[in-house]
Amino acid sequence: MILLVLLASILIASVTIYQYHEQTKDYNELRFKRKENATRHNIDIELKRKTTYPVTTENIAKIFQDRIYEIADVHKLTISVFDMNGNPLKSSIPYDFEKVKELPLSVDIINELANKSNHRVFKELVIEKLLVSYTYLHDLRHKRIGIIELKMVQNNEEQKKELREFMSRLLLVYVLMFIAAIALAYFLSSYITRSIQTISNKIKETGLNKQNEKITLNAASSEINSLVESYNNMIDQLEDSAVKLAQSEREQAWREMAKQVAHEIKNPLTPMRLTVQSFQRKFNPTDTNIKEKVAEYSETLIQQIDVMSSIASAFSDFAKMPTQRKENIEVVDVVKHALDIFNEEYIYYIPEESQIYAFLDKTQLIRIITNLVKNAIQSMKESETNPKIEVKVFSQEENVLITVSDNGKGIIDENKKLIFEPKFTTKTSGMGLGLPMIKNIIEAYNGTITFSSTYGIGTVFTVTLPKT
Repeated sequence: MILLVLLASILIASVTIYQYHEQTKDYNELRFKRKENATRHNIDIELKRKTTYPVTTENIAKIFQDRIYEIADVHKLTISVFDMNGNPLKSSIPYDFEKVKELPLSVDIINELANKSNHRVFKELVIEKLLVSYTYLHDLRHKRIGIIELKMVQNNEEQKKELREFMSRLLLVYVLMFIAAIALAYFLSSYITRSIQTISNKIKETGLNKQNEKITLNAASSEINSLVESYNNMIDQLEDSAVKLAQSEREQAWREMAKQVAHEIKNPLTPMRLTVQSFQRKFNPTDTNIKEKVAEYSETLIQQIDVMSSIASAFSDFAKMPTQRKENIEVVDVVKHALDIFNEEYIYYIPEESQIYAFLDKTQLIRIITNLVKNAIQSMKESETNPKIEVKVFSQEENVLITVSDNGKGIIDENKKLIFEPKFTTKTSGMGLGLPMIKNIIEAYNGTITFSSTYGIGTVFTVTLPKT
């Protein structure tokens, strides 16, 4: 809108200036034509009525001896008379006439005058600001006896003044229109974009796992209302999709969990079944070693039952969100006690501060340390000589940081994105629930666990927990 107003003002100003110039040009030509006709009338009177000299080319200078100055002064023109060959005979301005003597009419003008149907040549000399006309001078028998040159100076100062005044008023009008256009464009764009901004904010807040609000607009264009209606329909479809997706994910999670539980329970059931079948085949009440065999049989069953119990406990711990029992504990000391259960000589504890206090659950912190150190020890079983595990504790601003590093086999790039996935494991034993479980514990405290690993060099796990 602003651009249209600006372009319109420029175009109108250009057309106005052009029109003024054309009108001025037409006015000057008409004015010159009127003066020319009046001058010719006076000259004809001089030739026909007032002169006593014979009307010939030779007597023109005598006929207009003084009268030419009066006629020129009355009509505000410069009058020059030439013979038929273009030689000057008389001029209303003597000093100009002297110059003209050296410059007779050009052959082009004489020929053009002769060839014109109305026998009149009109010229506009822009640089000199002159209007010039050439016509024939006739005697009483209408015979051509000379050529009359009439010159009028163009004085357009009055028209220029009027143009400046008009353009100043026009500029004032268009400045006001331009300001009004800016204001109108601003309010219109604000009105339009207000609805669009509301839609944009709602779209940004839209999420699959949250309750999304529909958009309600009191006043908007039909296009905006159509967009809002489409958005509201999308919200309804999104909610239906979210419900179906959540249901599908729950069903899939239960199926995966059922498969994992069945698989893990089947592992100890197989040796239990084989042990029972072997005992049935070999049972002999009269055997002298019957008590030792019963004890061995019982011990085998108890071991497999313990395995099943640990499986059940592991799934139970993973399934439930850890209960936070925050208390002000001394982290350096708790980590030290958590490492005391390990007998490996290549485990080094390096606290960087003597005491660090934080509001955490002591039992869950021990579980985190124990799980990470166990994973580090297991990665050492396949490593070469000089195994080494370092556990460091230090504080950073309002957080407690614990790092567990080892020089074991490391983690290949393909497995890095799966390391915290449930049931993922690279070990021959275990259920792959350890790291996911401690990740749940850490995130329950608004903490984070990250790792960096290079295959063949080692792995570093970093746990960040807030102090409060």
